[in-house]
Amino acid sequence: MNSIAGHVVLVTGASSGIGAASARAFAAAGARVIVAARRVDQIRSIATDLHAEFGVDVLPLELDVRFSAQVADVLGNLPQPWAAINILLNNAGLSRGLDKLHEGDLQDWDEMIDANLKGLLYVTRTILPGMVARGRGHVINIGSIAGHDVYPNGAVYCATKHAVDAITRGLRMDLLGQQIRVSSVDPGMVETEFSLVRFHGDAERAAKVYQGIQPLTADDVADAVLWCATRPPHVNIQDIVMLPTAQASTTMAYRK
Repeated sequence: MNSIAGHVVLVTGASSGIGAASARAFAAAGARVIVAARRVDQIRSIATDLHAEFGVDVLPLELDVRFSAQVADVLGNLPQPWAAINILLNNAGLSRGLDKLHEGDLQDWDEMIDANLKGLLYVTRTILPGMVARGRGHVINIGSIAGHDVYPNGAVYCATKHAVDAITRGLRMDLLGQQIRVSSVDPGMVETEFSLVRFHGDAERAAKVYQGIQPLTADDVADAVLWCATRPPHVNIQDIVMLPTAQASTTMAYRK
């Protein structure tokens, strides 16, 4: 096991769900964590709680990854020693709508493409040169089972996660010989705010997604993220695809 105590970890989309759970897992392992998200009150609260519980330094940053200028300004001007990021967790992302392609909402499409794809690229482009200069680092992308398969009415979301998979694999090739690891953790059904966001706040519809099934939790995914980050330096976990036991594919789940 590779200790990450004292390492600087950047988690995007850290205000809830997988991002918040991963920030907590890293803090519990002794890392110094940057929690970045749009909802500044929530990340400030998370930062305070993690520092109080684990005694590690936590830096909250208001950040919307969809805007390249903001990413460059916020992440390109981090105070020392926060600028020397050892681990980047690209978690920020979302799904919007569940519509046939010819009936899809263009604003939903733009939001998914801007956050899931362009946002990941903007953050990685800003952080990665420092890792290359220091000769070490680890990029972990949160993908999805939707990056391996496609389901009805989800073509655009699935396309963004297929793109994340392609970027992850290509990045690993680009960095060959740099001693920088690149991993992807790709969960299936996880009970977070994901469905609530997808259905634009319709709590009743969101709840039906998890009805009759025991989904993954954010902590389950965070555990896999931490496991990737704590392998020995010569070990790179390429891809973890994780599903609830009651789920077999994007479209097949057993419900009681």
